[in-house]
Amino acid sequence: MPQLIEAPTRIQAHGQPPKTIEEFIGRVNSKTGSVSVARMISPSGWSEPGQTPDFDEFTVVLRGELQIETREGVHRIAAGQAIVVHRGEWVRYSTPSPQGAEYISVCVPAFSPTTVHRDHEDGA
Repeated sequence: MPQLIEAPTRIQAHGQPPKTIEEFIGRVNSKTGSVSVARMISPSGWSEPGQTPDFDEFTVVLRGELQIETREGVHRIAAGQAIVVHRGEWVRYSTPSPQGAEYISVCVPAFSPTTVHRDHEDGA
């Protein structure tokens, strides 16, 4: 039976300044463990600690520019572009550009605080 998602659930985000996470599909809003779909609204200057997640993350930038740091280099993803970060890869997301970013994040399996494996806040 289809499950109508009438509205997303706001999720507390890591990083500063605060960004907005609106989960449409995932462990919190739809009780779905196989995939999560969330809209992110990230202000200019936002950054979070690096992470080595146990999920693949597919990101589509709708507005602004998202910066993705990996062991291989720094990638700037502009509106209309996308990036795939595979599970087990170290990554750090930020929005250093003046316009910030709005983007859709799809995680397979669904995002979970226990499987994101964030670096320590002090950078260690």
